[in-house]
Amino acid sequence: MLKEWTRSRRKSFDVTIFQTAEFKQKKGFKQVYRVIIEGHSREDCLNQVFKKFNVPDRIPNDYVGRFISTGDIVHIDQGREGQFYYQLRPEGWKRINRIHIR
Repeated sequence: MLKEWTRSRRKSFDVTIFQTAEFKQKKGFKQVYRVIIEGHSREDCLNQVFKKFNVPDRIPNDYVGRFISTGDIVHIDQGREGQFYYQLRPEGWKRINRIHIR
Protein backbone atom coordinates (compact mmCIF):
# COMPACT_ATOMS: atom_id res chain seq x y z
CA MET A 1 0.00 0.00 0.00
CA LEU A 2 2.87 2.38 0.73
CA LYS A 3 4.24 1.88 -2.80
CA GLU A 4 0.92 2.91 -4.33
CA TRP A 5 0.78 6.06 -2.21
CA THR A 6 4.29 7.22 -3.12
CA ARG A 7 3.82 6.33 -6.78
CA SER A 8 0.71 8.47 -7.13
CA ARG A 9 2.22 11.51 -5.40
CA ARG A 10 2.57 14.53 -7.68
CA LYS A 11 5.47 16.97 -7.50
CA SER A 12 5.80 20.61 -8.45
CA PHE A 13 8.29 21.32 -11.24
CA ASP A 14 9.68 24.79 -11.90
CA VAL A 15 9.64 24.94 -15.71
CA THR A 16 11.21 27.57 -17.98
CA ILE A 17 10.61 27.54 -21.75
CA PHE A 18 13.32 28.81 -24.10
CA GLN A 19 12.70 29.59 -27.77
CA THR A 20 14.56 31.31 -30.60
CA ALA A 21 13.19 34.39 -32.33
CA GLU A 22 12.44 32.39 -35.48
CA PHE A 23 11.38 28.78 -35.86
CA LYS A 24 14.25 26.33 -36.69
CA GLN A 25 17.08 28.62 -35.56
CA LYS A 26 19.86 26.85 -33.68
CA LYS A 27 21.23 29.82 -31.70
CA GLY A 28 19.82 32.73 -29.77
CA PHE A 29 17.54 30.98 -27.27
CA LYS A 30 15.72 33.35 -24.91
CA GLN A 31 13.43 32.70 -21.98
CA VAL A 32 9.80 33.15 -23.04
CA TYR A 33 7.87 31.76 -20.07
CA ARG A 34 8.23 30.35 -16.57
CA VAL A 35 5.57 28.26 -14.84
CA ILE A 36 5.05 25.65 -12.12
CA ILE A 37 3.76 22.33 -13.51
CA GLU A 38 2.41 19.47 -11.40
CA GLY A 39 3.45 15.97 -12.44
CA HIS A 40 4.56 12.51 -11.33
CA SER A 41 7.96 12.64 -13.07
CA ARG A 42 10.03 14.83 -15.39
CA GLU A 43 8.66 12.89 -18.37
CA ASP A 44 5.09 13.53 -17.20
CA CYS A 45 5.98 17.21 -16.72
CA LEU A 46 7.37 17.46 -20.27
CA ASN A 47 4.22 15.86 -21.68
CA GLN A 48 2.06 18.32 -19.77
CA VAL A 49 4.14 21.26 -21.04
CA PHE A 50 3.68 20.02 -24.61
CA LYS A 51 -0.09 19.60 -24.14
CA LYS A 52 -0.52 22.97 -22.43
CA PHE A 53 1.46 25.04 -24.93
CA ASN A 54 0.17 23.40 -28.13
CA VAL A 55 -3.57 23.88 -27.63
CA PRO A 56 -4.75 27.49 -28.07
CA ASP A 57 -7.42 27.21 -25.36
CA ARG A 58 -4.88 26.01 -22.77
CA ILE A 59 -2.15 28.60 -23.39
CA PRO A 60 -1.99 31.23 -20.59
CA ASN A 61 -2.91 34.78 -21.58
CA ASP A 62 0.50 36.16 -20.57
CA TYR A 63 2.46 33.65 -22.70
CA VAL A 64 4.46 35.52 -25.36
CA GLY A 65 6.08 32.61 -27.19
CA ARG A 66 4.83 30.47 -30.04
CA PHE A 67 3.55 26.89 -29.90
CA ILE A 68 6.08 24.39 -28.52
CA SER A 69 7.84 22.89 -31.53
CA THR A 70 10.93 20.99 -32.60
CA GLY A 71 14.09 22.66 -31.32
CA ASP A 72 12.55 24.40 -28.31
CA ILE A 73 14.21 23.88 -24.92
CA VAL A 74 12.57 23.29 -21.54
CA HIS A 75 14.51 23.77 -18.30
CA ILE A 76 13.24 21.89 -15.25
CA ASP A 77 14.60 23.09 -11.90
CA GLN A 78 14.06 20.58 -9.11
CA GLY A 79 16.08 22.43 -6.47
CA ARG A 80 18.29 19.98 -4.60
CA GLU A 81 17.48 17.19 -7.06
CA GLY A 82 19.12 19.15 -9.89
CA GLN A 83 18.47 21.14 -13.01
CA PHE A 84 17.63 19.43 -16.28
CA TYR A 85 17.43 20.70 -19.85
CA TYR A 86 15.40 18.98 -22.55
CA GLN A 87 15.11 19.81 -26.24
CA LEU A 88 12.17 18.74 -28.35
CA ARG A 89 13.38 16.63 -31.25
CA PRO A 90 11.36 14.82 -33.96
CA GLU A 91 11.65 11.59 -31.95
CA GLY A 92 10.58 13.26 -28.67
CA TRP A 93 12.22 15.05 -25.74
CA LYS A 94 15.99 14.58 -25.44
CA ARG A 95 18.06 15.59 -22.44
CA ILE A 96 20.79 18.07 -23.36
CA ASN A 97 23.57 20.01 -21.66
CA ARG A 98 23.09 23.60 -20.58
CA ILE A 99 25.74 24.72 -23.06
CA HIS A 100 23.19 24.61 -25.90
CA ILE A 101 21.45 27.70 -24.53
CA ARG A 102 23.14 30.89 -25.71
